[in-house]
Amino acid sequence: MTAYERTDELIKRYPVLLTVRDDINAFYKTLKECYDNGGKLLIAGNGGSCADAEHIVGELMKGFCKRRAVSDEFREKLIEADSENGEEIAGKLQGGLPAMALSNHQALNTAFANDVDADFYYAQQVYGYGKKGDVLLGISTSGNAKNIMYAAAVAKAKGMKVLGLTGKTGGRLAKAADVSIIVPEEETYKIQELHLPIYHAICLMLEDTYFEE
Repeated sequence: MTAYERTDELIKRYPVLLTVRDDINAFYKTLKECYDNGGKLLIAGNGGSCADAEHIVGELMKGFCKRRAVSDEFREKLIEADSENGEEIAGKLQGGLPAMALSNHQALNTAFANDVDADFYYAQQVYGYGKKGDVLLGISTSGNAKNIMYAAAVAKAKGMKVLGLTGKTGGRLAKAADVSIIVPEEETYKIQELHLPIYHAICLMLEDTYFEE
């Protein structure tokens, strides 16, 4: 299945997402450009959106629907590096697309919250980890989370692309992002219910692009 056929399949299951079809495809193209050029994805969200950020990392950094076996060349290098365990290591590893949820650095985040300001620890991580060519994905059901907006400003200053996954009117994030998906719902839980199939579809599109069966 091609990347854009994935979008069509998603719309068949969730017809309400027809209005954001082009935005989903633009999301995919932005991430493909990032990965084609050796970049990485940083993801920030709060509450349920924080859980979504970690969920996305889980789908990108290991096999989702495909095995993603290591290449024969890398298998040989592993065996050369460890003649006893290299074959087993090669059999267990899976190809990953570099992605990081910024919520998962508790020592750093709590230290920054205590020493500086909790609203800025996502921004601090984007400043420390981000580089030109990387992408920041901000997930906010309202599009107005302050800490996401501070992180987006740092990303833009670093020359990164900013993606927004939102709902309602899209808020400030939709205006600041290079590409935004604003799902057509108003209530937080309904917005989040539509975010999941969207990011699953995008993860599948990327997996289809970069990995064989």
